[in-house]
Amino acid sequence: MCGIVGYIGEKNAVPILLNGLQKLEYRGYDSSGIAINNGKEIEYKKFKGRLTILENHLKENPIAGNLGIGHTRWATHGEPSDENAHPHLNEEETIAVVHNGIIENYIAIKEELINKGYKFKSQTDTEVVVHLIDSLYEGDLLTAVFKAVERLKGAYALGVISKDHPGELVAVRKESPLVVGLGEEENFIASDIPALLKYTRKVYFLEN
Repeated sequence: MCGIVGYIGEKNAVPILLNGLQKLEYRGYDSSGIAINNGKEIEYKKFKGRLTILENHLKENPIAGNLGIGHTRWATHGEPSDENAHPHLNEEETIAVVHNGIIENYIAIKEELINKGYKFKSQTDTEVVVHLIDSLYEGDLLTAVFKAVERLKGAYALGVISKDHPGELVAVRKESPLVVGLGEEENFIASDIPALLKYTRKVYFLEN
């Protein structure tokens, strides 16, 4: 049972994401990570172990940006490791994805993508999602995500960001929980309401 958070707005996303991940610790996890669009590129940090490892690293090596996603992972595919931790990125590191759920047909899609020349760094089903989005991307992130989820079988909640779309946070779910929080000039996503309550009480549940 993984935890997802996401932020887009005018503030630095990092402390908001970390606070949200803290509120989702009850879901259990073996690793955590965040990805931030800093206006020039996607910066990401992810580590096996407790959330404090990520927090302490970011205190010593701070990153900042107004758009980001975060994740705490409870292993379904692939052992706990830095490589298997989320977020997962495409080879050019221009698209980042966090995922809660299980992609049942990931092996078939992975084989298809490998045949197209895609290289995989992890043993997760989630890395298939980001490479699939990359393979379908033609300049419109939302369209690429919609095309990708049409191919996916199973349960998922996804948060997706791109270097080339600094004003866009894409979220989609099927069977796995995902809520949206509405703020003043800012919006949030999370796996559960407690991750958002510090920032907004305007929350709605995303439909499948």
